[in-house]
Amino acid sequence: MLTQSFADAITEAEKVITEAPHVRSERDLVEGYDYLAGSIRAAVQSAWGYERDFPYFTQSATPYTKVGLDNPDTLYYNARIRDDVEYIVSGTRGSTSDLSFQILNGAYSPVDVPDSLSAFDDREITIDEDGRFELRFGPAKADAGPNYFTLGPGAAMLLVREVYSDWDTERRGNIRIQRADRVGMAPAPLSKDLLAKRYGAAGKILLTQLKTFLAFPEWFYLKLPVNTMTEPRSTPGGLSTQYSSVGHYDLTDEQAMVLTVPASEAPYQGIQLGTMWYISLDFVNHQTSLTADQARVDPDGRIRFVISERDPGVANWLERTGHDRGYIQIRWQRLSRELTAADGPEVEIVDVGDLPQRLPYYREARVTPAEWAARIAARQAAVATRMLG
Repeated sequence: MLTQSFADAITEAEKVITEAPHVRSERDLVEGYDYLAGSIRAAVQSAWGYERDFPYFTQSATPYTKVGLDNPDTLYYNARIRDDVEYIVSGTRGSTSDLSFQILNGAYSPVDVPDSLSAFDDREITIDEDGRFELRFGPAKADAGPNYFTLGPGAAMLLVREVYSDWDTERRGNIRIQRADRVGMAPAPLSKDLLAKRYGAAGKILLTQLKTFLAFPEWFYLKLPVNTMTEPRSTPGGLSTQYSSVGHYDLTDEQAMVLTVPASEAPYQGIQLGTMWYISLDFVNHQTSLTADQARVDPDGRIRFVISERDPGVANWLERTGHDRGYIQIRWQRLSRELTAADGPEVEIVDVGDLPQRLPYYREARVTPAEWAARIAARQAAVATRMLG
């Protein structure tokens, strides 16, 4: 059977899910099977997008294909490339807080993080007054000119991120990629051998992705003391203008984590919660993430997030949605300076009932049930609009 290799990979992938070390309950397992479904979709998409001579951008993380603690504020696009030819990347800059480009020399694996060969944001490119741009990526050449970026040896993937801070007002742009010497041409017709290779690749991608992102938290999160956050640090394998603070929590339903961080001057600052599957919680129908624009800033210029299962009745509540364990990440992007410990978070574990006494601006932080429902409705509408473009 042409699809047998993929079918075998799905069977092995199910075993990876059921034997994951963090699975303790039926709910953990149900979420794992849902994660598996999204991973299958993503693997098929990636295998069919594995075309370096006639490339196109695929969206690598959505509310239904989550991977690698996907940022709820980011649209991710990737295209497969080769390092010995030239590519044209053109489009229109939207109004998002950040637009960045990164060249990787491979894909994530259970034993390695791919090297970032080049990373920059749109401050380094020329964009016309209508927002249009054209970039070229290719081998080194003497007469490259502006908007030309050299592909280092081993370049294999172009990753593009559009990052939202204000979900209501910011709008996505558009982007496309072409191999320069293949414009106006067409790829070879499909063949049975090619499809067999794609199904085989999809199986390998599926298993690699699942194993990688079960191992990833061991490298960067789980060795940290629980219910703490790191100082801001350059994001591993990420952009030079991005810092992050990470941690993992383990809370009872009567406990709350109060996470206090200065409101940054960076164009983008956001926090999110993630499940033990290392993917985002439901950020469409629940407030499991917030940007600085979405959060309520206290009069002292600091943002106080409350992570809890019980509703504390405050605007900056991050809902655990039944997850007593999980991951936390704060990101700062489009930075123009290095961050220090003073820019990072402070953490305190308190009883939910004590929050009125422990939050210095509790009265200003309060929201009514109607106001909370309006916040959720706004999230649902914003994501629906974003995903339709």
